[in-house]
Amino acid sequence: MAKVATKASPLLARILTAAKPKVNIAIRYAKVELVPPKFSDIPQIGASVKKIMHSAKTGAYRDLSVKEAWLNTLVCIEVYCWFFIGECIGKRHLCGYNV
Repeated sequence: MAKVATKASPLLARILTAAKPKVNIAIRYAKVELVPPKFSDIPQIGASVKKIMHSAKTGAYRDLSVKEAWLNTLVCIEVYCWFFIGECIGKRHLCGYNV
């Protein structure tokens, strides 16, 4: 067991050294992207929702390019996944509610 520990320690050090720049980039983006909205952002959110509702009513979504439609789909999937992650955190279980 001691041999495994002595061989694993330099390997672990190399892995941590190689991963450090990517982790720093992920943390930098997380500080910007994962913050809750401010009160000054609420009017923008309302305007965006109104714009989406208007485009749904008028059929303007048909004029989107494939790239824009794909990005909108990815954003919807992200919101959907974050909703369920929040549900799991809130109920403190992975499956079902305790009734």
